[in-house]
Amino acid sequence: MAEPGFWDSQERAQETIAEVNRLKGWIQPWHTAQGKVGTLTELAELLELEPDEELEAEWVRELEAVEAILEDLELRTMLQGEDDPRDAILTVQPGAGGLESQDWAEMLLRMYTRWAEQNGFSVSVLDLQPGEEAGIKGASVEIKGEYAYGYLRAEKGVHRLVRISPFDAQARRHTSFASVFVYPLVDDEIEIEVDESDLRVDTFRASGAGGQHVNKTDSAIRLTHEPTGIVVSCQQERSQHKNRATAMKMLKAALYQRALEEREAEKAALESTKTDIGWGHQIRSYVFQPYTMVNDHRTELKQSDVQAVMDGRLGPFIEAFLKQHGAPQAS
Repeated sequence: MAEPGFWDSQERAQETIAEVNRLKGWIQPWHTAQGKVGTLTELAELLELEPDEELEAEWVRELEAVEAILEDLELRTMLQGEDDPRDAILTVQPGAGGLESQDWAEMLLRMYTRWAEQNGFSVSVLDLQPGEEAGIKGASVEIKGEYAYGYLRAEKGVHRLVRISPFDAQARRHTSFASVFVYPLVDDEIEIEVDESDLRVDTFRASGAGGQHVNKTDSAIRLTHEPTGIVVSCQQERSQHKNRATAMKMLKAALYQRALEEREAEKAALESTKTDIGWGHQIRSYVFQPYTMVNDHRTELKQSDVQAVMDGRLGPFIEAFLKQHGAPQAS
């Protein structure tokens, strides 16, 4: 059987390995770029001595490779928020409009699933409410992978669709809305650890029933958790040791409830950033007819190949958002 501290040391080791891998993700590309810059210098010197089409083509390829590495590193500097490295929970909710909006919500869900799969993330469906005829009434998926939340926070908001509806017998053009929201995925378990140095322990004589022994000894315990001000006391048992053990259980329960309330308050604050699903609130428009265009209203980036975007090519929009808005301040 493993020693009591075995699993704690294993967890610390895993966290250390993860941190080392994150640092390697910065260092290795930088070293690769440095090596390619050296190659570029050598090729440039050779081209000065003797022009050569093949050497020039190789120089261009090396330059493009360096630029790609630097662009990727620049993008990653925008992923320095406290929650950015976490996995993400993404929700899609249709706006008013019935069947058309529900179909649009399903199209968005497919778009994000394709983006995730193309970029090496895993996708698990947590909740899916199918529409009665087509589309979905709502969905939540878990997207796991390094910096999943950091990338996907660029997608929070209302997404607007303009197209000729396949559900309209008169082939009229419709405008539909759906909202996308993204949460960083945190551990489900809230670990409650009480540092003894944070406790003020008072003993006092128990009151009430219990016989002479209870009333003559300082068996009752009062624990004050100084960082939070939470106070618990127990005088049920005749044994001071048992009363202290019970008081610790009470304190941990109180701290657990406090942690739950704080987490719910953070979630409520996050929820308050949601906007109405309708006109004037969209972050991006997807126009299928009379022309094709995807227009991000925050960055003014436009892409004419709407089908490629719907097939998961969201990289340019995510990059433009991160470069414009930068890394959020860690809380």
